[in-house]
Order: sequence, then C-alpha cells, then structure tokens
Amino acid sequence: MQKITPFLWFDSNAEEAANFYVSVFKNSKVKEMTHYTGEEPSGQKGSVMTVSFELDGQEFVALNGGPQFKFTEAVSFVVNCETQEEIDYYWEKLSSGGGEEVQCGWLTDKYGLSWQVVPTKIREWARDTAGFQRVMHAVMQMKKIDIAALERAYDQRN
Repeated sequence: MQKITPFLWFDSNAEEAANFYVSVFKNSKVKEMTHYTGEEPSGQKGSVMTVSFELDGQEFVALNGGPQFKFTEAVSFVVNCETQEEIDYYWEKLSSGGGEEVQCGWLTDKYGLSWQVVPTKIREWARDTAGFQRVMHAVMQMKKIDIAALERAYDQRN
C-alpha cells in the first residue's frame, strides 16, 4: 500500500472524473468504489461515495463529498513528459471538455483540478543558472510548453 495517497473532493462526479483520468493516462484503472449506506451525514443512499483509482502506478481516491469545497491552484499535479508529442497529448486530453489553458504549462481540467504539463528536460536545464533563467523567461510567455522554443532559449538561439 502506498504511504501517501492524494484524496480528491468532488461535488457529485467522482466516478466520472476517475473514469476520465483513467482514460487519459496509460497503465491506469479504477480499483474499487464504495457507496453511501444512508447512515452518513451526507450523500444519497446507494450513490457512489468514493472511487479508488490508479494513474500509471500512482493511487488516488475521489470522494463525492458535496459542494462545500472546490479545487484551487494551490494544489496541482505535474505530468513529466519526455517529448513534445507527450506534452501535446496530455495538454489536449486534460484541457478538453471545458478545461482552461492557464500559463507556463499549467491548465485546469473540466473538474477544476490543476495540472502542470512539463518537459523532464527542465531538471537538466535547472543545473545551469543562466540557461535556466532564459528558459523560465520563455516559459512565462507560453501557455502550452514548446520544448523546441525552450531549447533555443537555453542555447541562446532565436
């Protein structure tokens, strides 16, 4: 069992959200669901209470907890991508259906959850302060990340 599991609060669409996320990430699955029994202070008897799911080996739990809490950008999930094709894929899938493109590789999906879709190469670039500053300046001008543009900025090419 995973020591720390992200627990995501939804109003009433936890099952829909879990199925969406499982469709986006390879090697993913819905693991189990619990249902309200009618004994809890909220939730309609028989409706889905929690959904346990796994995204590429990372476990999550989604809760249908009601409208009291909403996601904010204070918590986000990072999707590390090796290629531009991966960035394009996750950007398109996660922002589809009413998601919002934000800035600097950030987006908010249709459920309000924030994601950062970034190249893994950013760690390498971070080792060189001057090059990394140029990369970060370029990132600030983008919504979806363009790896080739960041490489040019790192290498001081225009």
